[in-house]
Amino acid sequence: MERLGFALCLAMLAVAPARAAGDPTCKLCAPAQEQAPKAPLQIQVDKGIDFSRFAEVGSGGGQAAIDPQTGTRTARGNLMSLGGLAYQGHARITGQPDAYVRIEMPPSVVLYSSSGAEVELSDFRTDLPAAPMLDAHGALEFNFGATLQTRRPGGGNFRGRIPIRIEYN
Repeated sequence: MERLGFALCLAMLAVAPARAAGDPTCKLCAPAQEQAPKAPLQIQVDKGIDFSRFAEVGSGGGQAAIDPQTGTRTARGNLMSLGGLAYQGHARITGQPDAYVRIEMPPSVVLYSSSGAEVELSDFRTDLPAAPMLDAHGALEFNFGATLQTRRPGGGNFRGRIPIRIEYN
């Protein structure tokens, strides 16, 4: 019986949990590699997209687009430009210097006027490279554009929010 008790004690020692890495009493454990915490990412939209003024001529709707690199506005379908200054959106991201980031634009956003008219922004594009990276100061600026599609006829100033998601890669 004593042998059985001694054998059980040895078996229990064999299956005892290993000590945690970094434990000063553990001679075989490798120290845990600690990564410095990354600075929180912040985004500031300095300038939103502005399509300026359009008129719907006829029925069937139309589309307008703003190029993110040049800010050039184009119209198709039953939309006619009435002039004015149109421009692409501009944003600034700050965070951990020299870190790669992922920026996600929404698939679409509906904008509303006070009269109940609606337009949809879709096909968001940016002037970012394929693998955007914060600079040595932890900053990254970019422009963005989109396509505007008329949905519910009517005029007015259209307003809405464009949720831009950012995270470290």
